[in-house]
Amino acid sequence: MYDLKYHRATSVDDAVAKRAAASDGQFLAGGQTLLPTMKHRLAAPSDLIDLRGIGGLAGIEVSGRNVTIGAMTTHAAVAGSAELAKVCPALAALAGGIGDPAVRHQGTIGGSIANNDPAADYPAGLLALAATISTNKRKIAADDFFTGLFSTALEEGEIIVSVSFEAPAQCGYAKFPNPASRYAMTGVFVAKGGGGAVRVAVTGAGGDGVFRHDGLEKALAAEWSASAADGVAISSDGLMSDIHCDAAYRANLIKAMAKRAVSAA
Repeated sequence: MYDLKYHRATSVDDAVAKRAAASDGQFLAGGQTLLPTMKHRLAAPSDLIDLRGIGGLAGIEVSGRNVTIGAMTTHAAVAGSAELAKVCPALAALAGGIGDPAVRHQGTIGGSIANNDPAADYPAGLLALAATISTNKRKIAADDFFTGLFSTALEEGEIIVSVSFEAPAQCGYAKFPNPASRYAMTGVFVAKGGGGAVRVAVTGAGGDGVFRHDGLEKALAAEWSASAADGVAISSDGLMSDIHCDAAYRANLIKAMAKRAVSAA
């Protein structure tokens, strides 16, 4: 292991200051991506600023249908929250399908969306739920937060403190997982608001990361049923092709997962 300095931040301001003082500092949340990347010598930060000691960044608050989840809340805590399951069971189920138990007990919702892996589950959930991402500086709508592959609207030194959303009338998530990593080869989260508006977000398929699908949204807004997706043309343009499956296969998976998500809802 190469030399680095480890810091355990005591507050958000302390974490920001420690990173600013480092030549190449990185925030450490759950470490499920950063630490393996360092082990493979693909990243070599001068300093690690551990956020796990900061109080108030973990926890789930449900007030009516309004949900706030602290950035350092683990996937296991989201999956196991009875309060969350009552108003938004799809997000709890999504968290329960991430990785394996070891990953779920270490990985955090804030770390996941800050990394914005193109095959991660949370970006689809928060985008479909029209969530708001709160940082130490501002509030960012999910539509503006996810900007591309491993790219977000976060600025240098900005820390996610929580995510919040109003639970929709109905929602569901379905993914076709990679059998080894459990990452989504394609995942679709559908959400129907109280006024009938529908949002559909797709992960694991887009060449530029998570995205909303306009055709599925219009079809499901007109008829909230799995069969409504049958008449939607899913283009393979802009979808990923890799060793697991090509763009055409992913286009088919988008429709199949959308139907399963509606049925789950």
